Amino acid sequence: MPQHLVDRDPQVTPQQMAAALVPPPQFATASFESYRPDPDHPSQAEVRDAVAAFVTARPEPAKRGLFGRRRASAPDQIERSGVYLDGGFGVGKTHLLAAAYHAASGRKTFGTFIEYTALVGALGFQGTIDLLRGTALVCIDEFELDDPGDTMMMTRLIKELSETGTRFAATSNTPPGALGEGRFAAQDFLREIQTMSDRFETMRIDGLDYRRRAVDESARVVPDVAAAMPEGAVTIDDFRSVVAHLASVHPSKYVALVEGLDAVGLTDVQPFTDQTDALRWVALVDRLYDAQVQIVASGSPLDRVYPDVMLEGGYRKKYLRAASRVVALSRAS
Repeated sequence: MPQHLVDRDPQVTPQQMAAALVPPPQFATASFESYRPDPDHPSQAEVRDAVAAFVTARPEPAKRGLFGRRRASAPDQIERSGVYLDGGFGVGKTHLLAAAYHAASGRKTFGTFIEYTALVGALGFQGTIDLLRGTALVCIDEFELDDPGDTMMMTRLIKELSETGTRFAATSNTPPGALGEGRFAAQDFLREIQTMSDRFETMRIDGLDYRRRAVDESARVVPDVAAAMPEGAVTIDDFRSVVAHLASVHPSKYVALVEGLDAVGLTDVQPFTDQTDALRWVALVDRLYDAQVQIVASGSPLDRVYPDVMLEGGYRKKYLRAASRVVALSRAS
Protein backbone atom coordinates (compact mmCIF):
# COMPACT_ATOMS: atom_id res chain seq x y z
CA MET A 1 0.00 0.00 0.00
CA PRO A 2 1.54 3.35 -1.03
CA GLN A 3 2.31 5.87 1.67
CA HIS A 4 1.80 9.61 1.38
CA LEU A 5 4.71 12.04 1.43
CA VAL A 6 2.45 14.68 2.98
CA ASP A 7 1.96 12.45 6.04
CA ARG A 8 5.65 12.50 6.79
CA ASP A 9 6.84 15.02 9.39
CA PRO A 10 10.41 14.03 10.27
CA GLN A 11 12.02 15.25 13.47
CA VAL A 12 15.78 15.69 13.24
CA THR A 13 18.04 16.42 16.21
CA PRO A 14 21.23 18.49 15.94
CA GLN A 15 23.19 15.31 16.65
CA GLN A 16 21.52 13.57 13.71
CA MET A 17 22.21 16.58 11.50
CA ALA A 18 25.89 16.48 12.41
CA ALA A 19 26.08 12.71 11.90
CA ALA A 20 24.54 13.12 8.42
CA LEU A 21 27.45 15.26 7.19
CA VAL A 22 28.77 12.53 4.89
CA PRO A 23 28.43 12.03 1.12
CA PRO A 24 25.00 10.75 -0.02
CA PRO A 25 24.68 7.04 -0.90
CA GLN A 26 25.03 7.81 -4.60
CA PHE A 27 28.61 8.97 -3.95
CA ALA A 28 29.51 6.57 -1.13
CA THR A 29 32.29 5.04 -3.22
CA ALA A 30 33.20 8.01 -5.42
CA SER A 31 36.91 8.28 -6.13
CA PHE A 32 39.21 10.22 -8.40
CA GLU A 33 39.85 6.97 -10.28
CA SER A 34 36.13 6.40 -10.95
CA TYR A 35 35.63 9.92 -12.30
CA ARG A 36 35.33 9.78 -16.08
CA PRO A 37 36.47 13.09 -17.62
CA ASP A 38 35.14 14.06 -21.03
CA PRO A 39 38.09 14.04 -23.47
CA ASP A 40 36.45 16.91 -25.36
CA HIS A 41 36.78 19.09 -22.25
CA PRO A 42 40.36 18.87 -20.90
CA SER A 43 39.51 21.01 -17.85
CA GLN A 44 37.69 18.01 -16.32
CA ALA A 45 40.86 15.91 -16.09
CA GLU A 46 42.92 18.94 -15.07
CA VAL A 47 40.60 19.79 -12.18
CA ARG A 48 40.40 16.16 -11.09
CA ASP A 49 44.18 16.02 -10.81
CA ALA A 50 44.38 19.41 -9.10
CA VAL A 51 41.76 18.50 -6.47
CA ALA A 52 43.46 15.16 -5.83
CA ALA A 53 46.76 16.98 -5.31
CA PHE A 54 45.10 19.54 -3.03
CA VAL A 55 43.64 16.83 -0.81
CA THR A 56 46.89 14.91 -0.45
CA ALA A 57 49.14 17.97 -0.07
CA ARG A 58 50.40 18.91 3.38
CA PRO A 59 48.33 21.87 4.65
CA GLU A 60 50.06 25.20 4.97
CA PRO A 61 50.37 26.84 8.41
CA ALA A 62 46.99 28.12 9.57
CA LYS A 63 48.15 31.71 10.04
CA ARG A 64 49.66 32.12 6.60
CA GLY A 65 46.94 34.45 5.36
CA LEU A 66 44.36 34.49 2.59
CA PHE A 67 44.26 31.73 0.01
CA GLY A 68 46.23 32.06 -3.19
CA ARG A 69 44.56 33.21 -6.38
CA ARG A 70 46.85 31.79 -9.03
CA ARG A 71 45.66 28.91 -11.20
CA ALA A 72 46.08 25.47 -9.65
CA SER A 73 47.44 23.28 -12.39
CA ALA A 74 50.43 21.58 -10.77
CA PRO A 75 51.06 20.07 -7.33
CA ASP A 76 53.38 22.88 -6.25
CA GLN A 77 50.67 25.40 -7.03
CA ILE A 78 47.69 23.90 -5.23
CA GLU A 79 48.83 23.80 -1.61
CA ARG A 80 45.97 26.08 -0.64
CA SER A 81 43.38 26.05 2.12
CA GLY A 82 40.36 26.14 -0.19
CA VAL A 83 39.34 24.96 -3.65
CA TYR A 84 36.14 25.99 -5.37
CA LEU A 85 34.81 23.95 -8.29
CA ASP A 86 32.82 26.16 -10.64
CA GLY A 87 30.92 24.77 -13.60
CA GLY A 88 27.56 23.89 -15.04
CA PHE A 89 25.39 21.10 -13.70
CA GLY A 90 26.16 17.54 -14.72
CA VAL A 91 29.94 17.90 -15.16
CA GLY A 92 30.85 15.82 -12.09
CA LYS A 93 31.54 18.48 -9.46
CA THR A 94 29.78 16.58 -6.67
CA HIS A 95 31.59 13.37 -7.66
CA LEU A 96 34.93 15.15 -7.31
CA LEU A 97 33.87 16.71 -4.01
CA ALA A 98 32.92 13.28 -2.65
CA ALA A 99 36.18 11.86 -3.97
CA ALA A 100 38.06 14.57 -2.08
CA TYR A 101 36.18 13.63 1.09
CA HIS A 102 37.03 9.95 0.74
CA ALA A 103 40.69 10.65 -0.08
CA ALA A 104 41.27 13.14 2.73
CA SER A 105 42.96 12.10 5.95
CA GLY A 106 41.73 13.05 9.38
CA ARG A 107 38.34 14.27 10.48
CA LYS A 108 36.13 15.54 7.65
CA THR A 109 32.56 16.55 6.82
CA PHE A 110 30.46 16.65 3.66
CA GLY A 111 27.19 18.52 3.30
CA THR A 112 25.20 20.86 1.15
CA PHE A 113 25.27 24.56 1.84
CA ILE A 114 21.76 24.36 3.30
CA GLU A 115 22.81 21.57 5.67
CA TYR A 116 25.56 23.74 7.15
CA THR A 117 23.29 26.75 7.53
CA ALA A 118 20.66 24.52 9.15
CA LEU A 119 23.30 23.27 11.56
CA VAL A 120 24.02 26.85 12.57
CA GLY A 121 20.29 27.33 13.09
CA ALA A 122 20.14 24.29 15.37
CA LEU A 123 23.39 24.73 17.31
CA GLY A 124 24.01 28.44 17.01
CA PHE A 125 27.08 29.93 15.38
CA GLN A 126 29.49 29.23 18.24
CA GLY A 127 28.08 25.75 18.72
CA THR A 128 28.76 25.00 15.07
CA ILE A 129 32.29 26.36 15.33
CA ASP A 130 32.89 24.17 18.37
CA LEU A 131 31.54 21.13 16.53
CA LEU A 132 33.62 21.66 13.39
CA ARG A 133 36.81 22.92 15.05
CA GLY A 134 39.63 20.49 14.38
CA THR A 135 38.07 19.19 11.17
CA ALA A 136 40.76 18.70 8.53
CA LEU A 137 38.45 19.14 5.52
CA VAL A 138 34.98 20.65 5.18
CA CYS A 139 33.24 19.85 1.88
CA ILE A 140 30.39 22.19 0.87
CA ASP A 141 28.19 21.15 -2.04
CA GLU A 142 25.84 23.48 -3.94
CA PHE A 143 27.34 26.66 -2.51
CA GLU A 144 24.68 29.27 -3.19
CA LEU A 145 23.89 32.40 -1.21
CA ASP A 146 20.28 33.48 -1.44
CA ASP A 147 20.20 36.09 1.31
CA PRO A 148 22.67 38.47 2.99
CA GLY A 149 22.34 36.77 6.37
CA ASP A 150 23.69 33.52 4.95
CA THR A 151 26.44 35.45 3.19
CA MET A 152 27.80 36.95 6.38
CA MET A 153 27.28 33.80 8.44
CA MET A 154 29.15 31.54 6.03
CA THR A 155 31.91 34.10 5.61
CA ARG A 156 32.47 34.15 9.37
CA LEU A 157 32.33 30.36 9.58
CA ILE A 158 34.94 29.88 6.88
CA LYS A 159 37.19 32.59 8.30
CA GLU A 160 37.18 31.27 11.85
CA LEU A 161 37.66 27.63 10.89
CA SER A 162 40.37 28.35 8.32
CA GLU A 163 42.36 30.25 10.94
CA THR A 164 42.53 27.07 13.02
CA GLY A 165 43.78 24.96 10.11
CA THR A 166 40.59 23.63 8.53
CA ARG A 167 40.65 23.42 4.74
CA PHE A 168 37.65 23.65 2.42
CA ALA A 169 36.41 22.23 -0.85
CA ALA A 170 33.23 23.63 -2.39
CA THR A 171 31.13 23.36 -5.53
CA SER A 172 28.67 25.70 -7.18
CA ASN A 173 27.26 26.75 -10.52
CA THR A 174 28.35 30.31 -9.78
CA PRO A 175 31.88 31.70 -9.30
CA PRO A 176 32.35 32.82 -5.66
CA GLY A 177 32.74 36.47 -6.62
CA ALA A 178 29.32 36.41 -8.29
CA LEU A 179 27.38 34.72 -5.50
CA GLY A 180 24.19 36.59 -4.76
CA GLU A 181 23.92 38.32 -8.12
CA GLY A 182 20.34 38.75 -9.20
CA ARG A 183 19.04 37.60 -5.82
CA PHE A 184 19.69 40.48 -3.44
CA ALA A 185 21.55 43.77 -3.52
CA ALA A 186 24.95 42.16 -3.94
CA GLN A 187 26.73 45.52 -3.96
CA ASP A 188 25.65 46.06 -0.35
CA PHE A 189 27.50 42.92 0.66
CA LEU A 190 30.43 43.11 -1.74
CA ARG A 191 32.96 43.14 1.08
CA GLU A 192 31.59 39.92 2.61
CA ILE A 193 31.31 38.18 -0.77
CA GLN A 194 34.80 39.26 -1.85
CA THR A 195 36.31 38.15 1.46
CA MET A 196 34.88 34.71 0.94
CA SER A 197 35.90 34.63 -2.72
CA ASP A 198 39.48 35.45 -1.78
CA ARG A 199 39.64 32.36 0.42
CA PHE A 200 39.24 29.91 -2.47
CA GLU A 201 41.27 28.87 -5.48
CA THR A 202 38.64 28.76 -8.21
CA MET A 203 38.84 25.86 -10.65
CA ARG A 204 36.57 26.01 -13.68
CA ILE A 205 35.13 22.74 -15.05
CA ASP A 206 33.72 22.90 -18.56
CA GLY A 207 31.53 20.32 -20.21
CA LEU A 208 28.03 19.11 -21.02
CA ASP A 209 25.45 17.67 -18.64
CA TYR A 210 26.14 13.92 -18.59
CA ARG A 211 22.54 13.22 -17.54
CA ARG A 212 21.08 14.39 -20.83
CA ARG A 213 20.90 11.49 -23.26
CA ALA A 214 19.43 13.66 -26.03
CA VAL A 215 18.91 17.38 -26.44
CA ASP A 216 15.15 16.95 -26.83
CA GLU A 217 14.67 14.59 -23.88
CA SER A 218 12.18 15.61 -21.24
CA ALA A 219 10.96 14.17 -17.96
CA ARG A 220 8.82 11.08 -18.39
CA VAL A 221 5.06 11.49 -17.93
CA VAL A 222 2.70 8.55 -17.30
CA PRO A 223 -1.10 8.42 -17.71
CA ASP A 224 -1.67 6.44 -14.48
CA VAL A 225 0.78 7.02 -11.63
CA ALA A 226 -0.51 4.19 -9.43
CA ALA A 227 -0.20 1.65 -12.23
CA ALA A 228 3.34 2.76 -13.09
CA MET A 229 4.77 2.67 -9.57
CA PRO A 230 7.58 0.18 -8.96
CA GLU A 231 7.66 -2.25 -6.06
CA GLY A 232 9.14 -1.21 -2.75
CA ALA A 233 8.62 1.72 -0.40
CA VAL A 234 6.67 4.29 -2.42
CA THR A 235 4.46 7.32 -1.92
CA ILE A 236 1.69 8.76 -4.10
CA ASP A 237 0.45 12.33 -3.67
CA ASP A 238 -1.07 15.17 -5.62
CA PHE A 239 1.77 17.43 -6.73
CA ARG A 240 0.20 20.57 -5.30
CA SER A 241 -0.30 18.85 -1.95
CA VAL A 242 3.40 17.98 -1.81
CA VAL A 243 4.40 21.55 -2.67
CA ALA A 244 2.11 22.85 0.09
CA HIS A 245 3.55 20.32 2.56
CA LEU A 246 7.09 21.45 1.86
CA ALA A 247 6.21 24.85 3.30
CA SER A 248 5.67 23.20 6.71
CA VAL A 249 8.96 21.24 6.70
CA HIS A 250 12.33 22.95 7.04
CA PRO A 251 14.58 22.17 4.05
CA SER A 252 17.17 20.70 6.41
CA LYS A 253 14.66 17.89 7.07
CA TYR A 254 14.08 17.02 3.42
CA VAL A 255 16.75 14.31 3.66
CA ALA A 256 14.71 12.58 6.35
CA LEU A 257 11.49 13.29 4.45
CA VAL A 258 12.55 10.97 1.60
CA GLU A 259 14.63 8.54 3.65
CA GLY A 260 13.95 4.90 2.89
CA LEU A 261 11.85 5.56 -0.21
CA ASP A 262 12.32 3.78 -3.51
CA ALA A 263 9.97 5.98 -5.53
CA VAL A 264 7.76 9.05 -5.25
CA GLY A 265 4.53 9.29 -7.24
CA LEU A 266 3.14 12.71 -8.16
CA THR A 267 -0.22 13.23 -9.83
CA ASP A 268 -1.38 16.23 -11.84
CA VAL A 269 1.93 18.10 -11.98
CA GLN A 270 1.41 21.78 -12.84
CA PRO A 271 3.81 24.68 -13.52
CA PHE A 272 4.75 26.90 -10.60
CA THR A 273 3.25 30.33 -10.09
CA ASP A 274 5.10 31.13 -6.85
CA GLN A 275 8.89 31.33 -6.71
CA THR A 276 9.11 30.31 -3.05
CA ASP A 277 7.25 27.11 -3.85
CA ALA A 278 9.55 26.50 -6.81
CA LEU A 279 12.68 26.90 -4.67
CA ARG A 280 11.36 24.49 -2.04
CA TRP A 281 10.72 21.98 -4.79
CA VAL A 282 14.29 22.43 -6.07
CA ALA A 283 15.60 21.63 -2.59
CA LEU A 284 13.48 18.47 -2.48
CA VAL A 285 14.67 17.40 -5.94
CA ASP A 286 18.27 17.69 -4.75
CA ARG A 287 17.55 15.33 -1.86
CA LEU A 288 15.64 12.90 -4.09
CA TYR A 289 18.57 12.89 -6.47
CA ASP A 290 21.11 12.31 -3.70
CA ALA A 291 19.08 9.31 -2.52
CA GLN A 292 18.34 8.18 -6.11
CA VAL A 293 14.59 8.02 -5.47
CA GLN A 294 12.66 7.37 -8.68
CA ILE A 295 9.95 9.85 -9.66
CA VAL A 296 6.73 8.74 -11.37
CA ALA A 297 4.55 11.65 -12.43
CA SER A 298 1.51 12.63 -14.47
CA GLY A 299 0.51 16.03 -15.80
CA SER A 300 3.11 18.51 -16.99
CA PRO A 301 6.71 17.25 -17.47
CA LEU A 302 8.62 18.03 -14.28
CA ASP A 303 11.46 19.71 -16.17
CA ARG A 304 9.00 22.25 -17.60
CA VAL A 305 7.35 23.53 -14.45
CA TYR A 306 9.34 26.79 -14.32
CA PRO A 307 7.79 29.68 -16.30
CA ASP A 308 10.00 31.95 -18.37
CA VAL A 309 9.82 34.74 -15.80
CA MET A 310 11.50 32.44 -13.26
CA LEU A 311 14.10 31.13 -15.70
CA GLU A 312 15.08 34.69 -16.53
CA GLY A 313 15.78 35.54 -12.88
CA GLY A 314 18.63 34.98 -10.44
CA TYR A 315 17.69 31.39 -9.69
CA ARG A 316 17.94 30.20 -13.28
CA LYS A 317 20.82 27.80 -12.63
CA LYS A 318 19.03 26.23 -9.69
CA TYR A 319 15.97 25.55 -11.81
CA LEU A 320 18.00 24.13 -14.68
CA ARG A 321 19.90 21.84 -12.33
CA ALA A 322 16.63 20.56 -10.88
CA ALA A 323 15.22 20.07 -14.39
CA SER A 324 18.24 18.01 -15.35
CA ARG A 325 17.91 15.86 -12.26
CA VAL A 326 14.19 15.15 -12.59
CA VAL A 327 14.75 13.98 -16.17
CA ALA A 328 17.18 11.37 -14.84
CA LEU A 329 14.98 10.38 -11.88
CA SER A 330 11.81 10.08 -13.98
CA ARG A 331 13.58 7.77 -16.42
CA ALA A 332 15.20 5.58 -13.77
CA SER A 333 14.10 1.97 -13.60
